[in-house]
Amino acid sequence: MAASKIRAAESGGLTCWVLSEGMAGTENQCLALAAGLGLTPEIKRAAAKPLWRWLGAAMAVLPPQNLAQGRDSLAPPWPDLLIASGRKCAGLALAIRRASGGRTFTVFVQNPRLGLSAFDLIVVPRHDGLAGANVFATRGALSRVDGAALESAAAEFAPTFADLPRPLVACLIGGASRRHRLTPDDGQALGAALAKLSATSGCGLLVTASRRTPAASFRALEVALDGTPAYIWRGEGANPYLSFLALAEAILVTADSVSMVSDACASGKPVHILGLAGRRSARFQRFFDALEAEGAVRPFTGSLESWSYQPLSDCALAAGEIRRRLEQRNKI
Repeated sequence: MAASKIRAAESGGLTCWVLSEGMAGTENQCLALAAGLGLTPEIKRAAAKPLWRWLGAAMAVLPPQNLAQGRDSLAPPWPDLLIASGRKCAGLALAIRRASGGRTFTVFVQNPRLGLSAFDLIVVPRHDGLAGANVFATRGALSRVDGAALESAAAEFAPTFADLPRPLVACLIGGASRRHRLTPDDGQALGAALAKLSATSGCGLLVTASRRTPAASFRALEVALDGTPAYIWRGEGANPYLSFLALAEAILVTADSVSMVSDACASGKPVHILGLAGRRSARFQRFFDALEAEGAVRPFTGSLESWSYQPLSDCALAAGEIRRRLEQRNKI
């Protein structure tokens, strides 16, 4: 699908592109970082042609226009700032940097797997274990969840949930992945656990699924919640996701998604982790272990607990690091 034609905003004359393969998860992190800088970027969705991928970082010697496949043109004028993510975009990002004569400050979100030194900055979660002079490590995934976004969402949706009993508990349900599964039986068991929580605590539930939640599994969860005071978003109308985080007093989130857990922990609310069948990778385990050690998350044991911690603010911190480096280059 062609990229949305979003005008390049300027902040002190700074122009910005976001380059991705079009995958929502990685593209949203880039957009969050651009928003943290106060920029509205031009979105470019493209990937390196299979013919050139074997070259790795060496493909940067070729013109970006010749390397890319997709409907979006990669042609000058080159932006002042490029924020890219996705393995198939890493070589393109380096090609753009070289084509600009090094003028384009090039940021890569997540591990580019093409080496580190060629990028101006790599923003990567600390559980990836990368280190270097141009590496900025975050506690989790970059998120657009911040105080202003939550306040706006709360004001918009508060009347919708007015009739639910308190406290409100947000339930963020993920799904199948390479290492996790959510079968209909799993969905039923998860729904039963949430129904029991509501019955024992008197809470109202705010329930939403992710793109990876199998439809049959979510239906089984809904059946198990029959008669439970809950607002269930089924993908119709305005997405209340941010309002769930804003208005809930506690958040339950399945253990399959770094992004959803990061969003939840950016809210500052107690975050309970719902186990899913499967086995975490070593990277995922490091992510959860670190947040649990910092007091941000706890395993869900069937009841609600209350605690406080330092909310994740990775996007603001990463944006600050980009500003600092750009200032060193007299960009802003």
